[in-house]
Amino acid sequence: MAAHRAPSGKSQPRANRTWAKRSAAAARAEGVLSLPDAESLAQSPLYSEELGLDLASGRERDLFLWFLASLLFGQRISETIARNTYHAFVRHGLTSPRKILDAGWDYLVYPVMREGGYVRYDESKSRKLLRDCQTLIDRYEGSLQRLHEAARDKADLEARLLDFYGVGPVTVNIFLRELRPYWAKADPEPLPVVTKLAKQMGIDLNTYDRKSLAFARLEAGLIRLRHRLRQASAEKGSTNETRADEF
Repeated sequence: MAAHRAPSGKSQPRANRTWAKRSAAAARAEGVLSLPDAESLAQSPLYSEELGLDLASGRERDLFLWFLASLLFGQRISETIARNTYHAFVRHGLTSPRKILDAGWDYLVYPVMREGGYVRYDESKSRKLLRDCQTLIDRYEGSLQRLHEAARDKADLEARLLDFYGVGPVTVNIFLRELRPYWAKADPEPLPVVTKLAKQMGIDLNTYDRKSLAFARLEAGLIRLRHRLRQASAEKGSTNETRADEF
């Protein structure tokens, strides 16, 4: 794991300290733990790890399932539905592009999508997933490692992913950011919400090696913290839920 450079030690701007205190107070009022520091955030679990995946292994199964999860989390649906739908795919043994194609559209819509709670766009999303699995097989023999090897550089890697049907910048960011430490050409820019929250927290992202595992964990921690703060600031009794595409 590449080590990150030590923070500069400069004092946190007064405006940011004030924001942090207000956020911490709101979090405590809602029964949420106080804001963690940068060191704690840099030890956060990766989202892929929470799904039981080991991207460091380079196994095609883990890479494909993370790609599948990214396709689901990149949609404008709730995080809960995206996660439940991912687990439904795994539960039904749909862990490779060929297995998903063999299952077919009808099976994806019901029972898989329905079990995950993916109802509103279940038919169209199933078509997109089938199309993307076919593209992965046709262009890269079903291998995401081959996709990475075929890419000339970072920009080409992102362009190849954007060529998949229905895949946009958010999905590409979700997929590649946790692969930074393991894929030489994976280095997406942090999402604006991440850089904004880091700045408000007085965390200088430039003091970290962006290809390090520590940075990937810090990024995951900041995204989770943003979700917590949004929930803490919502009115009590609100049904607002984190959308998957806010990852």
